[in-house]
Amino acid sequence: MAQQFDLIIIGAGPGGYVCAIRAAQLGMKVAIVDKRGSFGGTCLNVGCIPSKALLHASERFEEAAHGFEGLGFATGAPILDLKAMMAYKDKVVSANTAGIDYLFKKNNITGFHGAAKISAAGQVDVAVDGGDDERLTAPHVVVATGSESAALPGIEIDEKRIVSSTGALALKEVPKRLCVVGAGVIGLELGSVWRRLGAEVTVIEYLDHILPGMDGAVVKQFTRILKKQGMKFHLKSKVDAIHSQKKQLQLSVSPAAGGEEKLIEADVALIAIGRRPFTGGLGLEALGVAMNTRGQIETDAHFKTSVEGIYAIGDVIAGPMLAHKAEDEGVALAEILAGQAGHVNYEVIPGVVYTSPEVASVGKTEEALKAEGTDYVTGSFSFSANGRARAMNTTDGMVKILADKDSDRVLGVHIIGPFAGELIAEAAVAMEFGASAEDIARSCHAHPTLSEAVKEAALAVGKRAIHM
Repeated sequence: MAQQFDLIIIGAGPGGYVCAIRAAQLGMKVAIVDKRGSFGGTCLNVGCIPSKALLHASERFEEAAHGFEGLGFATGAPILDLKAMMAYKDKVVSANTAGIDYLFKKNNITGFHGAAKISAAGQVDVAVDGGDDERLTAPHVVVATGSESAALPGIEIDEKRIVSSTGALALKEVPKRLCVVGAGVIGLELGSVWRRLGAEVTVIEYLDHILPGMDGAVVKQFTRILKKQGMKFHLKSKVDAIHSQKKQLQLSVSPAAGGEEKLIEADVALIAIGRRPFTGGLGLEALGVAMNTRGQIETDAHFKTSVEGIYAIGDVIAGPMLAHKAEDEGVALAEILAGQAGHVNYEVIPGVVYTSPEVASVGKTEEALKAEGTDYVTGSFSFSANGRARAMNTTDGMVKILADKDSDRVLGVHIIGPFAGELIAEAAVAMEFGASAEDIARSCHAHPTLSEAVKEAALAVGKRAIHM
């Protein structure tokens, strides 16, 4: 007999598990299904969390090697134990995924490990790993299956020498030469990990700049910093093929606009050209669930698909493929199903690149404001003029604020520098409440802190920065 629930969620990543927990808090009987052996999705298992563990560990490794100069003490050269570093990463992942198991038990959520298929509206069949198949029924079914790495045509990823982000998180040794295809967030983060551990990193990008969609001034400064750190870039370039030799790879690279091909040698190639929605095997086509040309599930403002009783959130629908965007959608959907007014403000979703220094952004870029014809003013402040940044020896970067010329309402904030991913939260909260640049400028910030750079940038919007 079928097990009956109020809500069934397919996919236990950030969108799915958060939706499950919020729905359970609101009194629903919830089931969640995930084909992976542990809950948490790509993010917790082979994405956000393990990459941040390696970013942190590799930053400390580089700091021990080069970052203590002039601070009044010396250490010997650090010795890399890659196996132990990977064990640290795995420990972090296990702790986080175990935390999801605990939260499911705490909230009486029934979890299934196995492949799910929506056989009819309100009915989900699960091929349970190592057990009997299960049939689940519920008036509401949510697709939250996330995304997978996009592939280059004709290039096979073996996760050993030609790797996606998954393979790049589990290399057995530091490659002498790493070639990263794609200068987006994933490519730059993982490229920076292996550069710090000793690899020569070359990045190939189809566009004429790194970090597509980021503010131009930030991108320009960040490119200079990465080059200074040792990364090499081939912009306006594309990879036509990758040839496997006995001991190395050869990448055939040509200008994006067409032209003479050249060969770049590498020990490992990381394909990081983006991600695509993962919806295969769910039975959506047979049910008539509408999809767009990008393979995303079409939904209305309440996350409803074209089939009654089926909803979708996260990377499978339109919008930035970010874990926190999926989480907010999961909460909003659970509240809508409970008769409340769930909502996501898509104008205020921050994005962070966890390199060193970090890059963070929320709201409109200067390029976007120009394109839409919005009159704006801008203010910037460099971390080189911030007392705390000087004391920490982390003076690279700046804060840039864009505000409406007439109302002074903050339209976008862009930060490159130490702890940018934490500092951007102030900007997001300010924008959520419709703050003006003057609101930020007149809010007292503790001294000495990095957050004073945000205040000074807000002051600079009105051409009255104190420390620059």
